[in-house]
Amino acid sequence: MNRTLLDSSIIPANTTGKPSFAVVGAGVVGLCVALEALRQGYAVTLLDSNEPGTAASYGNAGYLATELIDPLATPESVRSAPKLCLDPDGPVCVPWKYLRNSIPWYAKFLAASNTANAQQGTQALSALNQLSVSSWQRLLTDIDATDQIIKVGNLVVWENPEKKADAHALIERMATFGLTCEYVEGQRLADLEPELSQQLSHAVFFPDAYRLSDPYAVCQTLYNTFIERGGQFFQQKVMGLEAHHKAIQIYLEDQKAYPFDHVTVCAGAWSTELLKQVGITVPLEAERGYQLTFPEKNQQHLNHMVLSADRRFVMSPLDSGLRVVGMSEIGGTSLAPIKKRYAVLNKHTKALLPEAYSKGKEAPTEWMGHRPTLPDSLPVIDQHPTFSRLSFAFGHQHLGITQAAITAELLLQKIQNEPTLLSLNAFKVDRF
Repeated sequence: MNRTLLDSSIIPANTTGKPSFAVVGAGVVGLCVALEALRQGYAVTLLDSNEPGTAASYGNAGYLATELIDPLATPESVRSAPKLCLDPDGPVCVPWKYLRNSIPWYAKFLAASNTANAQQGTQALSALNQLSVSSWQRLLTDIDATDQIIKVGNLVVWENPEKKADAHALIERMATFGLTCEYVEGQRLADLEPELSQQLSHAVFFPDAYRLSDPYAVCQTLYNTFIERGGQFFQQKVMGLEAHHKAIQIYLEDQKAYPFDHVTVCAGAWSTELLKQVGITVPLEAERGYQLTFPEKNQQHLNHMVLSADRRFVMSPLDSGLRVVGMSEIGGTSLAPIKKRYAVLNKHTKALLPEAYSKGKEAPTEWMGHRPTLPDSLPVIDQHPTFSRLSFAFGHQHLGITQAAITAELLLQKIQNEPTLLSLNAFKVDRF
């Protein structure tokens, strides 16, 4: 393809006198980066082939999951993987049509799952998560949207009374990371969640847990503020990147080069091909997640986020309705959803909230999205090792909503050569 630097026909020239900054990807991470770059004085252009907030961010449970500090790649998860994969109602699935493509990722997953790597991953995730809520509070205060972060509390529930030791072990482990939680059962559990199935035996309650009002609504608020503050959005697919020391060039479908002083790639599961063009290979895969959303007018009332330890799925009482999220499958970005995954989520939901399926209740909507997942479960928050004007923020796996705001703060600190709130060594783009 013959590419030449031409006068902008899609993106107008930057006439603000401010350094130009492009963000590739308008999910929640990209939106947070774009807003933070604006706040730091850049002229910011946001690019995505989709409308803002309509990819993986759209179907998120909205929960700021600060207690999820363990990577997926651990010795325990490797030992339990065969059983989980063979369980037709289990949380882990393998799309056989994609297995050959995913083998290299699984190999790196196994390599990352030794005890030392898992412990380092836990330390890195814990450090990042500890800063996540306060970062969201700063961001939403800055844009006058503090009503969109809600202290909701989280319940990890068990149906099996023989698993009480698991609950106490979780409490002890969380205490070592400074996370407050308590053991609940009987009337205390019923008071917290009166509409949950009476089959529940016990739970661990995290009283200080937060959620966003609704992931898509928050993305729209972020986007609207971005535009109001002078940011530009172009619904365009980025076809290529070219890195230089003095500028980074972006190529769109018109095959023209658009130069920027700084570019950040926040393209989630679609980041891989762009990175290859600038000499970086990352073992990034699309981890497909499934969800159901019950309409607001029909939703059963939950007071808190609920995570089933037995069934391994999440129920989230969002402003837009009850959202049920679960399933994990490495399946790429092109396969169609596998319908029986929705049936499993319906089965688990009905077991805990049977009234949601009573006569006259509207059926939930179904959705599947692509979580950007790296084998060690850690995101990339880094600059290109040679071209510092090019940076990256992707690979947040199950924690994109949780870590979006703090990722933006940390990345802009790094870009501007300022001290970062925590060490970013664990999140390097070339660590593989």
